[in-house]
Amino acid sequence: MRFAPPGWLGTVPPMRREVHFGGRIVRCFADRPRSAYALLARAATANPDGEAVVCGEARLTYRAFEGLVTACAAGLAARGVGRGDRVALLMGNDIAFPAVLFAALRLGAIAVPVSTREQTPGLAYMLENCGAKVIVHDADLAGLLPQPAAVPALAHRIAVMPGEPDGGLGALLGGRGTAAPPAADVGEEETAVILYTSGTTGRPKGAMLTHLGICHSAMHYLCCMGLTSRDRAVVAVPMSHVTGVVALIAAMVAAAGTLIVMRAFKAAEFLALAERERMTHTLLVPAMYNLCLLEPGFETADLSAWRLGGFGGAPMPTATIERLARRLPGLQLMNAYGATETTSPVTMMPPSQTAARLDSVGRAVPCADIVVMDEQGHEVAPGEEGELWLGGPMVVSGYWANPQATADNFVGGFWRSGDLGSVDRDGYVRVLDRKKDMINRGGYKIYSVEVENVLMAHPDVVEAAVIAKPCPVLGERAHAIVCTRRDGVEPEDLARHCAGALADYKVPDSFSFRREPLPRNANGKVMKRQLREELPGAAAS
Repeated sequence: MRFAPPGWLGTVPPMRREVHFGGRIVRCFADRPRSAYALLARAATANPDGEAVVCGEARLTYRAFEGLVTACAAGLAARGVGRGDRVALLMGNDIAFPAVLFAALRLGAIAVPVSTREQTPGLAYMLENCGAKVIVHDADLAGLLPQPAAVPALAHRIAVMPGEPDGGLGALLGGRGTAAPPAADVGEEETAVILYTSGTTGRPKGAMLTHLGICHSAMHYLCCMGLTSRDRAVVAVPMSHVTGVVALIAAMVAAAGTLIVMRAFKAAEFLALAERERMTHTLLVPAMYNLCLLEPGFETADLSAWRLGGFGGAPMPTATIERLARRLPGLQLMNAYGATETTSPVTMMPPSQTAARLDSVGRAVPCADIVVMDEQGHEVAPGEEGELWLGGPMVVSGYWANPQATADNFVGGFWRSGDLGSVDRDGYVRVLDRKKDMINRGGYKIYSVEVENVLMAHPDVVEAAVIAKPCPVLGERAHAIVCTRRDGVEPEDLARHCAGALADYKVPDSFSFRREPLPRNANGKVMKRQLREELPGAAAS
């Protein structure tokens, strides 16, 4: 079966229906790598002398990078790591991260990346929950590690030194004298990576990303974005999250292209790195694009090689899209929508449609299935609103050691996203809001995303978040937290601006202002729960 591509930049390979995960019938690419490690093996064969990873002064070809991965695998194997064992990665953006990631995958072990922003109690929970055997961590993060009694299964703690040419992996590589075993013959449905969800309510859940899912997501980036070995992508988002692991590391290795590592995002340094390395591609959250636009150097940097800019996690303000188009006419912006549970993308916007469909996150990627369901579990008509249920070979197999959460969130092979949205007759998807973020003002539904997008079109607004504020009469009212470019912005001015674009009941009833950025998690999403807790009288749910 062939898919009629709706303006994708690359060729969509032949597909077929297959049965996976004990009964899911999913659309799959017929010809695909059979493991996540095979992505690297293929790249090293196809492009051995091409640059694989650039980080600071260090530059590794695919031949050299595969050699480093093999040496890391030998070091892990010498410590007893084998198929199915969990290897935790507590590391920032550096060469060591992808090296240890692929080393674990080579052994058939399960990589468990953890955010460097995690604190000891959360880290202890994740390590204990997944039963990690080894943790490889940045040396300066050793103080975050829990006491041995809290994680009795954790047999080895290995420190690396970021910033060194080999990623500071000497403690893992040195003195063991053990050859790496051959690449493990793993099943496609086996877990390759465990990524813990944000944990906005209760304990975080360990989403089990499979080899099948990672390979399909990487291929989706290739065929939808047209990535090739000539592409050079800057990874400025955390490598430890799904965008870093899948959308950048796995996708660029699948393309046999170059991954350019940025240890921490700073707009001025990003622009300088993009110019120096002739960046062609990156994936950022809209706030990062906005920060670049605020930099004086944006107008003078040579960004002529930049052809593709992915974004997600929040709407892109119209003003941002328009300014990028004026300054970089060769840059094609592509919105994407996905989650940890979908192994990154489930929709992408054909680049020719970005400016014309600002309210949409694009169309389903080739192997994805998206249905919109009402509260009774009935599919609604095109254009009608409901909960987005997401299916396909990329959807994770469930949550690690949490059968109840798996049963609650997965139905018939579909993941219940908790996002409210719609799909029109042409297949374009709109994401209206998280279920829990929708505001009910006297029976009228207010989708915070819609109001935020209007607010961010105001010239004095950098970013905005809209939350529910309890009201004894109407139940809830809309309250806007606004980050402004200058002091002195008046609530009445913003209310008039919103009234020109929104129904009267959607205009925020109250505003609060701040000059500092909104709080975000490591995925770049605004932490609305924290904002609710900070607002006197607001709901903290």
